[in-house]
Amino acid sequence: MQTDVIKCEVADHIAVVTMDKPPVNAQDRQFHEETMAVFDGLSDRDDVRVAVLTGAGKVFSAGADIKGRVGVERQPGDGWQHSRRARECFHSIMECRKPVIGAINGPALGAGLALAASCDILIASENGSLGLPEIDVGLLGGGRHAMRLFGHSLTRRMMLTGYRVPGSELYRLGIVEACVEPDKLMDAAMALAEEIASKSPVATRLAKHALNTIEEMSLRDGYRFEQNMTAELSNYEDSAEAMRAFVEKRAPVFTGN
Repeated sequence: MQTDVIKCEVADHIAVVTMDKPPVNAQDRQFHEETMAVFDGLSDRDDVRVAVLTGAGKVFSAGADIKGRVGVERQPGDGWQHSRRARECFHSIMECRKPVIGAINGPALGAGLALAASCDILIASENGSLGLPEIDVGLLGGGRHAMRLFGHSLTRRMMLTGYRVPGSELYRLGIVEACVEPDKLMDAAMALAEEIASKSPVATRLAKHALNTIEEMSLRDGYRFEQNMTAELSNYEDSAEAMRAFVEKRAPVFTGN
């Protein structure tokens, strides 16, 4: 599928996915469909081991395209279909078989916060922020995604007041792995992506699958699932290569088999 607002470039096993819908990367049907197409495609690409998601311009994503909704006559079923596309857009990132690093270059608001929360690891620019402005624009939503990142009180403050948590505070709270100067954001994200890309793609894929699966499991069930994933990983040559390399004190050479 040809994509116009979600750009994807791949090099050295790293996919850089850029939301490029000026001026604020607002989300509409095209945005959601292209995001799903890109991340579903990355799941099946053997040349990709990790992805970095960021926004073009000064905003990560301002959320729903409010201007595009005003004055538009809805047909029966339109609202349900929009909600379904938005949900699946976010889950295409969560369920992507490759880890996704969110490089938050600017405000990630509402549905933009949901995009960020759907990533596996987050790094923020000093200009980055996370917020839920729906209370001020006649909408609701984003709270459940925010709960994956924030605690009880702050999630409610964000949802009830529209408070935006700045990048420095996100780092202090442990929500992002780093808060860096704007011109160093992609360098930091790419350095982390390179580290992940150096690992076995099989182990990385199974690790992400395990993390997604055990997130809401009990300790006993979750650890049992991880043990089963370890047993599955042992069937791959990459697992044997990792062990040999460890014993031989050399860098492993992974093939994804």
